Amino acid sequence: MSAGRKPPIPTVITFLEMRAAPPLPDLPPPLKRVALLRAENPTVHFYRYLYDAVGRNWTWVERKRMADADLAAIVQDTRVFVMVCHVAGTPAGYYELDNRKPREVDLAYFGLVPEFIGKGMGRWLLVTALRDAWSRGPERVTVNTNTLDHPHALPLYQRLGFTPYARREVEFDPNV
Repeated sequence: MSAGRKPPIPTVITFLEMRAAPPLPDLPPPLKRVALLRAENPTVHFYRYLYDAVGRNWTWVERKRMADADLAAIVQDTRVFVMVCHVAGTPAGYYELDNRKPREVDLAYFGLVPEFIGKGMGRWLLVTALRDAWSRGPERVTVNTNTLDHPHALPLYQRLGFTPYARREVEFDPNV
């Protein structure tokens, strides 16, 4: 292994789904001055900022490795919804719904920037994302997570109605 490179990390990816909209709690935003706005046709630079701000601590690197044109083709697709949560004008997190497959919505990315973790925002934002996903009329909503993600991610997905349908063990390369 060359100097400065991190070794591969054994990782388990869990794939989850919902086949019907679950009963979701009515949750008010836990903080004041919360706004949720769609980043319509987001620039690659802005998207990479969100992706890194939310995912840096959880080893999100896949989209850092993508060519700008390939990333733009995804996040600027009219069937992909990048919803940015702001608290008092500051980006606090985001979720991304990918509606490119017929009758399916994938919660492709979801998370908070570190300063907003532990304040009740995660559950509220996930419930909001699920309401948004089901409002698009799918037959199935999917998400995946892995053992490098926040330790509460998998239990939270399951508490809100997702069920695992597959698991895969991989050697994750953390090097960007």
